Order: sequence, then C-alpha cells, then structure tokens
Amino acid sequence: MRGSARRAGRPLGRLRRLLFGRNELRRPADRAEGAVVVALAAAFLAAAVASVCFAWHLYQSERTAAARMRPVAAILSQPGPVTAVSISAVARWRLANGTERSGILTTVTAPAINNAPPGASVQVWLDRSGEPEAPPPGPGVTILTALFAGFGATAGAALVLGLCYRLCRTALDRHRLARWESAWAAIGPCWTSRH
Repeated sequence: MRGSARRAGRPLGRLRRLLFGRNELRRPADRAEGAVVVALAAAFLAAAVASVCFAWHLYQSERTAAARMRPVAAILSQPGPVTAVSISAVARWRLANGTERSGILTTVTAPAINNAPPGASVQVWLDRSGEPEAPPPGPGVTILTALFAGFGATAGAALVLGLCYRLCRTALDRHRLARWESAWAAIGPCWTSRH
C-alpha cells in the first residue's frame, strides 16, 4: 500500500519541485514558465469540462424543442412549387383541438411540397401555437451536432491556450536571452582577453 501511495504522490511532488524546488540552475523565468504551463493546463481542463456541459445542454435543448412539436398532415390547396422561384404553397391542417387552420407552407417547413399536386397530403411539424416549423432533426443528427459543438469548443480552447503559451514562451525567451547577453557582457571580456 505504501508504494502505491508514494507513486500516486510522485506527480504532485515533481510538479512542486518543478515550480518551487531549489535548483541553482533554474532561473526565475523557468519557474514562471512552469507556472504558466500549470495554469494553462488547468484552464484547458476547465474549458474541456465547460465544453462537455455546453454540448450536453445543446443536446437537451434540441430534444426539448423537438418534443414540443407534433406532426400533422396538411392538405395542399394549390400545387407545390416546381421551380426555385416559387418556394411556398397554401395548405390547411387540423390542430390538436380539432380546429382547422390554413396558411402558407414553405420548402423549409414542409420539404415534401416540392412538385406536389393540389390536394396532396404532406407532413408538417407544428409548434405549440399551431404554426408550422422546420422539421426537428433526428436523434443521430442531434447527437452529432452536440458532439461537434463540444469538440469544436474544446479545440478552440486548445488553440487559444496554445497561442497564449506561445506568446508567454516568446516573452520569457526574450527575457532569458537579454539576461544571458547582459551576463555575457559582464563576464565575457574576462574570458576572451589575453594576458
């Protein structure tokens, strides 16, 4: 048991030594870079968790929106569009309470109206107020949308944090180089002068 407990504590001990350990060769800029790496890693983990929460919320909201809609059959009063110029047709449908309603269906709200003859029955999805809406995406599309949103947010966070690391590293490298040049300017003449 003790060996496994010691092994579990090693990464934290190494991290503590990396950031705060006494090492004469470690410069303050090296400690700052270690702190930046730890902070950016923590930020990435937080962004990954936030991305998962965002994807789950998106999935749930799309499922909730789809559950609020119901399909009905609409009867076209005129022929459906046959060209790209005309994208709508007049139709009538019956609400859940039995009331008949008529209105204009578009190729977005009822894709089946293309080239449909008058009197044809097409499926329409209605919202709670009885107005036609675009058909809800299927469960597979909903899952893929949520996954792509989550992965996209995680990849965007990784890109931004990687850019932050690169900018910090560039600034720290310039600082290290300036310190090295000033130290060399002070000690270099002692080594290169001939007695």
